[in-house]
Amino acid sequence: MAGARTLDDVRRVIGSWLDGPKSAFNHAREQAAEARPDWRGEKLGLPKDGPGSAAPPGKRLLAFVVDILLAALITAAFTAPEFPGDWSLLTWFLITVIPVSFFGFTPGMAMMRIWVARIDGAGMVGPLRAVLRCGLTLLVIPAVMWNFDGRSWHDRASKTIVIRR
Repeated sequence: MAGARTLDDVRRVIGSWLDGPKSAFNHAREQAAEARPDWRGEKLGLPKDGPGSAAPPGKRLLAFVVDILLAALITAAFTAPEFPGDWSLLTWFLITVIPVSFFGFTPGMAMMRIWVARIDGAGMVGPLRAVLRCGLTLLVIPAVMWNFDGRSWHDRASKTIVIRR
């Protein structure tokens, strides 16, 4: 029958966890043998380097740290001498979501000369995508798990990528 799956097809998809560690290791080895792009963003049609290329992880991390410190300083200015606590999280959320929604970058990203762009080429990231990216960043794991294209889980979920200016 055309389109019918064999036991081997099913096992290839779900067998890695059913068959135990040896099968899981073989499945991981098969995935590692897949053709990898020569540079981050190649599959998306981005240039290898320069403006419009995928932003390097170091610049992204530094931009994030700048945004966190800026949020802490802004919050401390309003809550001093008390410890800002959770208020700095709210401040970080605001200085992340609002500028990314409309301009595509946070203050830290502007300093690092990187910005968030939609994969579909639309001009604005928009509030829904910005809130999704920010919310997933709070969970940490989606922001630090990357694929070969230089996109983290929160970028893939929001259909965005961080690129150089």
